[in-house]
Amino acid sequence: MTTPAPVLARVRAAHARIEAVDRPEIWIDLRPLSEVEAEAGTLDARVSAGEHLPLAGRLLAVKGNIDVAGLPTTAGCPSYAYEPTADAPAVARLRAAGALVIGTTNLDQFATGLVGTRSPYGAVRHAHDPSLISGGSSSGSAVAVALGIADLSLGTDTAGSGRVPAAFNGIVGLKPTRGLVPTDGVVPACASLDCVTVFARTLPEAEQALALMTTTTPRSAPARTPGPWRIAVPTTGQLGELDPGWAEAYEAAAGRLHAAGAHLQPVDLAPFLEAAALLYEGAFVAERYTAVGAFIDTAPAADDLDPTVAHIITAARGIPAHRLFADRDRLAVLRDAAMTALSDADALLLPTAPGHPTLAEVAADPLGANARLGRFTNSTNLFDLCAVAAPAGDVAGHPFGVMLIGPAHTDERLARITSLLTPPTRLVVAGAHLTGQPLNPQLLALGAHLLRTTTTAPVYRLHALRTDPPKPGLERVGEGGAAIDVEVWELPPEGLGRLTAELPSPMTLGRVELSDGTTAPGFLCEPYALRSATDITVHGGWRAYLDR
Repeated sequence: MTTPAPVLARVRAAHARIEAVDRPEIWIDLRPLSEVEAEAGTLDARVSAGEHLPLAGRLLAVKGNIDVAGLPTTAGCPSYAYEPTADAPAVARLRAAGALVIGTTNLDQFATGLVGTRSPYGAVRHAHDPSLISGGSSSGSAVAVALGIADLSLGTDTAGSGRVPAAFNGIVGLKPTRGLVPTDGVVPACASLDCVTVFARTLPEAEQALALMTTTTPRSAPARTPGPWRIAVPTTGQLGELDPGWAEAYEAAAGRLHAAGAHLQPVDLAPFLEAAALLYEGAFVAERYTAVGAFIDTAPAADDLDPTVAHIITAARGIPAHRLFADRDRLAVLRDAAMTALSDADALLLPTAPGHPTLAEVAADPLGANARLGRFTNSTNLFDLCAVAAPAGDVAGHPFGVMLIGPAHTDERLARITSLLTPPTRLVVAGAHLTGQPLNPQLLALGAHLLRTTTTAPVYRLHALRTDPPKPGLERVGEGGAAIDVEVWELPPEGLGRLTAELPSPMTLGRVELSDGTTAPGFLCEPYALRSATDITVHGGWRAYLDR
């Protein structure tokens, strides 16, 4: 049987993954498979001919308020949809570099929300725990990356939409300096504040995509005197109420920066918190009415309007102009106070959000839950700052994330600081990557080292696949499962990204539950490949099966 070319193989693996995870609420529109396969064949031919395409084979998902030629732009509202004649510049630049768009993703309608539940296409659930929200408004884009379907995705960020879902789903979210990436071809939320953002599983992948999307060469960061990075850190008391374990996780992240040589210095968070409240509680929300208010007022199919979104936007209709000018004056005062508070700091370290609510909690209090989520993110664009949201460990088995925020045009500096923060990544292996097995050198070449040998929780079955080299497929089944022997390795975050990018079908990356109740990324198998595989669960592990 002929082996598919690399890009084509990745497209087919992604579509198998879409079928396997069965999460239709992630997507608004998927491009027809035949169309995507044809484009993949063209990309494979171009690469074979020697053309340099830095993103060749990278699969891209695009938030549904960003134009993709050939797919309707809905902004999460079917009756609003229009047919764009061209890609938004951000999309076009990634496609020119070889990225392949697979579809448009679900979002909080009109990019109004941080929860990921305000959509007639369905609430987007968390990537690994369906009882939790995914975060919004760029919900589908974040989950598509977290589930290993897309390598990169585009979102937008006005109040935190490119950061909160990154934190909740354990991936990286870059919110660039305003204006660095063009917002043409984007349905606006608040046009003066909107940013196009990028999600990826690793920081280097996100940085590469951002560099390819930028309009011009980024301006140099403000000059600084030599010395260690200076990180502004508020007291946990100023952070307000956090979910259980989140204060400790935040302090641990600050401790990792300090251990890496950064100097931690105190900061008064008060102006940031007051400005955050202004975004929705003040007159700035009137800009959302400017964007889509007229449509909502005369919507031909009101039954597809999310009631919470419609209420927020239409309520802004009556805000008087004098209040906007008063809020602008107050914001200028707060911005001066915030910049003084940061002083000579290179970055401000904050939790990305104060907690992670369940779907039920958001349904019970949609406005209150959403307002809480924006406590640390709402002020960033109002103050014309840039930010990086990055994973910073787990709390109670779920991802915990932090943000590094800095002045405009310090995007690259923030990324360098973030690279110090990112902890090593754990990886669970059950077969050909085990110590002494044929693919183990791949782990060693990435700087990985063995942490421990253990077993999974008793909810898996193991199958011998028909692959070369031979390898098993690990399948989570719940009832009827067994504990399977595995190894847990630790490797640099960028190593996991490289490994995932080269992962051949039918293997995929997912969360694996271990015998001690913790979870970690690990190799699983697409269901289609198990149909012709032999169930070897009775042996308890790959080595025992080979030694039978």
